[in-house]
Amino acid sequence: MTEPAIVLGANQYGKAEVRVVKLTRDTARHEIDDLNVTSQLRGDFTAAHLAGENAHVVPTDTQKNTIFAFARDGIGALEAFLLRLADHFTGSFEWVSGGRWEAERFDWERIRTGSAEHDHGFVRSGREVRTALVVADGDERHVLGGLRGLTVLKSTDSGFVGYPKDRYTTLPETTDRILATEVTARWRYGVGRADVDYDRTYSSVRGVLLEAFADGYSPGLQATLFEMGSRVLEHHSEIAEIRFSMPNKHHFLVDLSPFGLDNPNEVFFAADRPYGLIEAAVVREGDATPAAAWDGVAGFC
Repeated sequence: MTEPAIVLGANQYGKAEVRVVKLTRDTARHEIDDLNVTSQLRGDFTAAHLAGENAHVVPTDTQKNTIFAFARDGIGALEAFLLRLADHFTGSFEWVSGGRWEAERFDWERIRTGSAEHDHGFVRSGREVRTALVVADGDERHVLGGLRGLTVLKSTDSGFVGYPKDRYTTLPETTDRILATEVTARWRYGVGRADVDYDRTYSSVRGVLLEAFADGYSPGLQATLFEMGSRVLEHHSEIAEIRFSMPNKHHFLVDLSPFGLDNPNEVFFAADRPYGLIEAAVVREGDATPAAAWDGVAGFC
């Protein structure tokens, strides 16, 4: 029997993590955009892999320079900026059939001097990082908004009971515990929704996620995750699905009895590892998830 031929499989390439800081200085009050941008192209690159011919290889340095050049005209919403890049590369090189363009935005807050915000003095915010991803697949554009590092905690109104127990179970049941997590989420906009105000939607989704986390009693992180996702879809018809990756940031009650002290759920040890990791997608029933939209997304989301 002959051995099967060895062939080239799926491939992409580009420039990863281009750090772009764009200042808007058209008035005395400056604005700052601080981004981390990745560009990856997909298309006909067979000859480059199999024959070492680079006629179709748009240099990664060119991709980096294009990102900087496009920033000169302004960033705007992350998703809109990435769509501009996708249209440029697929429209400028006929052998580029698609790709993925991803960005993170790091927030800066204005330094306050007295009671006023400074016009050009900033301090890095310790809040979450906004993310965006555009996948181009032929003429289709799949747009994903998102965030990572949204750390939240509720000090009560959470418990964990009714789980199966065996000889290895040591975790006690509780109806009053700290629930804490660090939310990573991506939400996919419906295909063809060109009327989206991405900045306003991001702000709204963030607020909905926080409210849903804080509201009501949580019987477990899975139930809280589903409630958070459900509320986002209820509030935003332009969003087709949302995916979460949420570690359970455990807080263990410290035994103070050796010191003659009680501990009425007030002193805890915050453990950073190991941790439970809860991941799930919340979708609209009957909505077909395009495989291309999530192709190349690292991890669950």
